[in-house]
Amino acid sequence: MHRIPLPLPNDGLRAVNVYAVQDGDGLVMVDSGWALEEAKDQLEAALGTLGKGFEDIRRFLVTHVHRDHFTMAVSLRRLFGHRIGLGLGEQPSLRHLMHAREDRNVADLRKWGASDVAELWIKVMHRADRGAEALRDYEEPDEWLERGVLELEHRRLEVVPTPGHTRGHVVFVDHAAKVLFSGDHVLPHITPSIGFEPLRPELPLGDYLDSLRLTRELPDLRLLPAHGPVTDSSHARVDELLDFHEQRLEEIGRAVAGTAFETARKIGWTRRQRRFDDLDMFNQVLAIGETAAHLDVLVDRGELTRTENAGVFEYTA
Repeated sequence: MHRIPLPLPNDGLRAVNVYAVQDGDGLVMVDSGWALEEAKDQLEAALGTLGKGFEDIRRFLVTHVHRDHFTMAVSLRRLFGHRIGLGLGEQPSLRHLMHAREDRNVADLRKWGASDVAELWIKVMHRADRGAEALRDYEEPDEWLERGVLELEHRRLEVVPTPGHTRGHVVFVDHAAKVLFSGDHVLPHITPSIGFEPLRPELPLGDYLDSLRLTRELPDLRLLPAHGPVTDSSHARVDELLDFHEQRLEEIGRAVAGTAFETARKIGWTRRQRRFDDLDMFNQVLAIGETAAHLDVLVDRGELTRTENAGVFEYTA
């Protein structure tokens, strides 16, 4: 198994890990990278060090529909005809990306009390070529993956749905090799965004916490994440993530201030505890959505009350 970091076009995460898994005389790829020429060239060079080329890839197994995991597979399939597998739970979001014009992020930001951020989002994101760009980068996979075992030529991979980061996220377990291809579900140094996707579910953080507990029930495996280094214990990191979110729930419960937007402005962000107003627009959108996800779990637990006023959700202790 070979970890291949590929570049990303932003200042936050610098690379996404894709994994080339040798299976017989060919390769199975777990995730694919962002469809960028620079990333394509680096992937080709990395495969070359293994004595392989794009034509040796038998299939792509993709953990979720986000652009940095899925779109390179689509681009290469157009040239080489590779098969692509994606979690069945991503079907509604993918079809929304490909065919719908409505940007649900705008409606979500408004109901979270962030109308000004929503207007800025519209100006930045709604370019004339937005629809064409979505159609160019996304296509349906060849197979929709559900929980079960994939029989490869010389390997068996268990597919485990882990909704939370996205509603159709899946991880892959090679029990013989004792490794977990965790995608963005379990990352070694950062916490994944929750619910930033075209069709946000009702309780994305609740889904994520349930998925972490499900992952904890698997054997303790070597963690092969989509961002960051390989680490030795999936259980240790899952425990840290569960503890982090419980602490974050307590913090947000203490800070609750009406809307998700108002609450997000009262708490610190990133490990540096940055002020909300110091974040760029994209990370402000993530922060508001993260805050809403935690507030809704507190409502579900009976610790907060949520009311709607003129289309805006307000939270009270």
